Amino acid sequence: MVSTFPHPAADLSRIRLDIRSLQPQLVEWRRRLHQQPELGFKEKLTAEFITQKLQEWGIEHQTGIAQTGIVAIIYGKSCYQAEPGGRHSQALLGNESSRVLAIRADMDALPIQELNEVSYKSQHDGVMHACGHDGHTAIALGTAYYLHQHRDSFTGTVKIIFQPAEEGPGGAKPMIEAGVLKNPDVDAIIGLHLWNNLPLGTVGVRAGALMAAVELFNCTILGKGGHGAMPHQTIDSVVVAAQIVNALQTIVARNVSPLDSAVVTVGELHAGTAHNVIADTARMRGTVRYFNPEFEGFFHQRVEQIIAGICQSHGASYDFEYWRLYPPTINDAGMAELVRSIAEEVIETPVGIVPECQTMGGEDMSFFLQEVPGCYFFVGSANQAKNLAYPHHHPRFDFDETALAIGVEIFVRCVERFFS
Repeated sequence: MVSTFPHPAADLSRIRLDIRSLQPQLVEWRRRLHQQPELGFKEKLTAEFITQKLQEWGIEHQTGIAQTGIVAIIYGKSCYQAEPGGRHSQALLGNESSRVLAIRADMDALPIQELNEVSYKSQHDGVMHACGHDGHTAIALGTAYYLHQHRDSFTGTVKIIFQPAEEGPGGAKPMIEAGVLKNPDVDAIIGLHLWNNLPLGTVGVRAGALMAAVELFNCTILGKGGHGAMPHQTIDSVVVAAQIVNALQTIVARNVSPLDSAVVTVGELHAGTAHNVIADTARMRGTVRYFNPEFEGFFHQRVEQIIAGICQSHGASYDFEYWRLYPPTINDAGMAELVRSIAEEVIETPVGIVPECQTMGGEDMSFFLQEVPGCYFFVGSANQAKNLAYPHHHPRFDFDETALAIGVEIFVRCVERFFS
């Protein structure tokens, strides 16, 4: 549900004219990407479109990183010098000009059948940009274009990272392992998420944990099947599974401090084939979320302890898998303050700044933030008056495209302020 607090109208007068003039192209790029959504590590058309634009603008870039990822590099003033023939080469002069700021944008879609009836509806059956990544890519392209055209407005180097597979299995870590934060070494990183949980004209930014760790588990209860009328001859996997589901809720209620936030959810439970048959197996799948990095490893141990104890008490056995997908997304205090100060300049305040905007959703931007200081933030994109307020991952998800220019303006100002 979108927040109901009064929200300011998006005041585009605070956005510089050169970026306002980019808005039609931002919308065009976003809609083209929306029509051709692709799942993680399959973003070939998306990567081709990005590459085409970077080549057209003469922006240095590298493709094929972690399969479909792209990195564009833009050198500000004092970072390049003229060579014979008009070419440029990096000339890292002094401390300021040798600093590197990265901007990250994810570009994958989701396995969802779109239900919107719009001219830019997905043309790929069963795949949809239902989380705003098409907008993130358009914003990053607009930022790259503007910065390249205004290289004299900043010192230092900007790396723009177009990342695959945020929705899973995760493209940030493979990109880091491929050296995306090296050569030149990145000093800090920023990224944004268009956010339909906030109305247009707001920005959610905070220091510390913004998004939660994501951990997953699978469990199969191995009982002994039999006739529904003769339960004494069986080990009822459904009864065992039901007790496990209930007991798992005590982890947060009784093992986690009330001052911390955490979630243990069993999202799937499958067992049985008939009314009068006691199932010999029950399968469940679930997720764990938390903000505090100190919980790493704790839930894995506690979930299995509960499963093992209940199974033992019933004479059942179990198969168990548990894995960590993403760590918590934790913002550096200094970088969060940089983004907050810029957001106050771009949008109306104080209503427009939402400091307590945490969500138990997860993000693999967290891997970048483990490597270098940075800030991930939300740009409000919902507009109920235009029926653009469906939640993320909904088959009717869409957003107010005015947020695209707002995103570019915030990124550009962050670059200018970071190097100054």
